[in-house]
Amino acid sequence: MMRSLYSGVAGLQNHQVRMDVLGNNIANVNTTGFKKGRVNFQDLLYQQMSGASRPNAEVGGVNPKEIGLGMSIASVDTVHTQGALQTTGVMTDLAIQGNGFFVLKKGEQTMYTRAGAFGIDRDGRLVNPGSGLRVQGWLAKTVNGKEVLSTSGQLEDLVIPVGSKDPAKATSRVELACNLDKRTPEIPEGAGEDTVERGTWRVEEKVYDAFGEAHILRIEFRKAAGETNRWNATVTVDPEAATPTNTAVSLGEPAAGNANAFQVEFDNRGLLRRVADGQGGLSPETGALDIGVSFDVAGATAGAGGAPTRQTFRIALGTVGSATNTVTQQAERSSTKVFAQDGYTMGYLDSFKIDQQGIITAVYSNGSNRTIGQMALASFTNPNGLEKIGETNFVQSNNSGMANIGPSGIAGKGKLIAGTLEMSNVDLSEQFTDMIVTQRGFQANSKTIQTSDQMLQELLTLKR
Repeated sequence: MMRSLYSGVAGLQNHQVRMDVLGNNIANVNTTGFKKGRVNFQDLLYQQMSGASRPNAEVGGVNPKEIGLGMSIASVDTVHTQGALQTTGVMTDLAIQGNGFFVLKKGEQTMYTRAGAFGIDRDGRLVNPGSGLRVQGWLAKTVNGKEVLSTSGQLEDLVIPVGSKDPAKATSRVELACNLDKRTPEIPEGAGEDTVERGTWRVEEKVYDAFGEAHILRIEFRKAAGETNRWNATVTVDPEAATPTNTAVSLGEPAAGNANAFQVEFDNRGLLRRVADGQGGLSPETGALDIGVSFDVAGATAGAGGAPTRQTFRIALGTVGSATNTVTQQAERSSTKVFAQDGYTMGYLDSFKIDQQGIITAVYSNGSNRTIGQMALASFTNPNGLEKIGETNFVQSNNSGMANIGPSGIAGKGKLIAGTLEMSNVDLSEQFTDMIVTQRGFQANSKTIQTSDQMLQELLTLKR
């Protein structure tokens, strides 16, 4: 009689635990990155009234007689299924589509979360604004003027330098890809200005000095007299300036006093063949061809004498025998195309963006982009083994396995989606259904206790 009483008590207690888990799930139905819990039951010990016996020559086998002693909780699992994604438009909001966790730090303690509602603190660190936990990743290092990002180093706080300056960069390379019309008439010696103007093709582009000040680069192409496949080119920086910039051109390093002209020669297919400068230098007929340009920078001083310093850059004309991003001579209208130049003025960080790999790129007001860093993701052999510590955070446990930390998209890690948050994976219809089942189980176990009590009462009245 007492066995059924205690079985009913165990049922009441464990169904109450299941109801507690359901209540927590429903309470967190709108919690960002929340992962629902699930209670699994198992039956408890059995009291064996008699054991099993094997068949013999006279009778068959006998099954064991066992009476159960109730039930217990087998496990309370965390279900790591994907939650729905909600667009927010906030660039610091991040969601993981697939496996993985964001890595957060509090001092030396490391925590993991799926809640990506991040923000920036006063020092520019990317943090969880509700707890101040710092988001971890890898910062880019500047090596020889270029940003180098290594994901093999130690994790560090991600810092976005809001309002920082990007210093001006002097132009070092201008890349041409224009076409010169083969049908352009030659310009004879002593031709008038109108004839020269009609036979001249002009290319202009902004270039920058070390101060970030813009200058106008002008290249004028004229078909050489008596030459079918040769063009004379003249280079001038700031042609309208009141003070001449003394532009000089050379295949090598140009210096003041060099001529500012060069020649471009094409083959019979209209493709680049070679280049000659005004000093008699001749380029090889293979590989990529370029020519150096130098000019005086107004306001720049060198030493105590105050002599103007000169800025030098290269004009890339393209590759010999190629028509891709190269100066050509085809029977088509002349076109102007400077498709790249690497200088710019000073700028301030206007905004930033985070791509699917978690790479943070700064966008400056001068149009330049800089890689700031990359977010780290962690994955585990057994994510169900992680321990919940509140605030939608997890910590590593003895059964979760070691954290495998790396960039997104590698070793089974999901991709990042900026401007989006992962919602709770709690399904209310499922929770309400489980709530009904749990309530009925609790009610049935209470009936077991009530019925057992009535039977005990009947036993006590036998003596009357």
